[in-house]
Amino acid sequence: MSRTVPFLDLADPSFDVTSEVVHDARDTGWYTETPYGWAVLRYDEGTALLKDKRFQQGNARWPAQNGIHEGPWQQWWAETLLSIEGADHLRMRRLLGPAFRNKTIEAMRPRFQALAGELIDAFASRGRVEFVSEFAEPYASRILCYLLGLPDEQWPQVARWADDLGKSFGINVRHDLPRIEVALEGLTGYIEEVVEDRMRTPREDLVTTLVQAHEDGDALDRRELSVALVFLAFAGMETTRNQLGLALQTLLAHPEQWKLLAERPELGAAAVEEVMRVNPTVTWVTREAIEDVDLNGLHVPKGGIVQVLSHAIGTDPARMGDAPGFDISVTDRPLHSGFGGGIHHCLGHFVARTDMSVALPLLAQRMPDAVPDGPGDWLPVSGNTGPVRFPIRFTAS
Repeated sequence: MSRTVPFLDLADPSFDVTSEVVHDARDTGWYTETPYGWAVLRYDEGTALLKDKRFQQGNARWPAQNGIHEGPWQQWWAETLLSIEGADHLRMRRLLGPAFRNKTIEAMRPRFQALAGELIDAFASRGRVEFVSEFAEPYASRILCYLLGLPDEQWPQVARWADDLGKSFGINVRHDLPRIEVALEGLTGYIEEVVEDRMRTPREDLVTTLVQAHEDGDALDRRELSVALVFLAFAGMETTRNQLGLALQTLLAHPEQWKLLAERPELGAAAVEEVMRVNPTVTWVTREAIEDVDLNGLHVPKGGIVQVLSHAIGTDPARMGDAPGFDISVTDRPLHSGFGGGIHHCLGHFVARTDMSVALPLLAQRMPDAVPDGPGDWLPVSGNTGPVRFPIRFTAS
């Protein structure tokens, strides 16, 4: 007897992809139907699909899925690293890759520590902090400015543009399109000015490296360079800011884990992985079938869209072992999908992993009795999620 496939309304702003409704659907089968196609709910099927070469990224379809078929944002979105495929995708990753290697980012750890300490110092004596505006946003934005070689004092403006561009990943993208396109124009214009400056006056930064790259005629042209830098500036800031807020939400809901992190700061890296397993900012990862595909009883036609739900597969009891709950001392979890998978695995994952693993233990040590100061304001828990405002109180120091 065939089962009735549940329907999960991922396009509903009130729908929560971490809810019991999703867990119950996972109990009945490995996939469900959604407004965008299908959603994968179990770990083995989800991780296999992310590596399946019969699928491509699928994000290129996002504007059309939301009724957006033309305009500057639609055109730009189609040219980003998320949307392009094949030789162009590999060429762009090869050119951008050296700036994001583990060794390169690890050398920046002392700078990340100093920045985190500076930001905490500014509010520690008050015993209260609005975590997004006073820590997560400046921390993520200033790191991205440093990485790209942008002036530190420009971070507030870059952050505002990035915040509005971040709505590209939200399920209200069509409603937010005017703000998104204003931000795209502003950030693109600024990046173009920076590129012109580096052509005249080279520096030791990523923009200069890309401007000067000439390898077998493979260098990015001006449009590709602009698109890539704008995407890196907004995607890196927005996702790290959101994930830091979600990390605090999760850790403060488990005070014993917060205390453990303060006592054992070397668990910072494990805390990042555990938070992204249970409470990821990227709540689904998209794939599009490039041919007709049959998956364990599910037929996906060519062009069909499948979403891998990050929280659902990351908390799949069939793969989480003897300690399925949130525990930063468990270091042998299966790899989560918070950074995607396959050839589209997030290029900046070393940056995010390193800066968050630095920040979280310092916050735990400086705010050992921190608790949420009210519910805060949060994005829908579908699409890309995270805090808009997250007030926290603690004993002043």
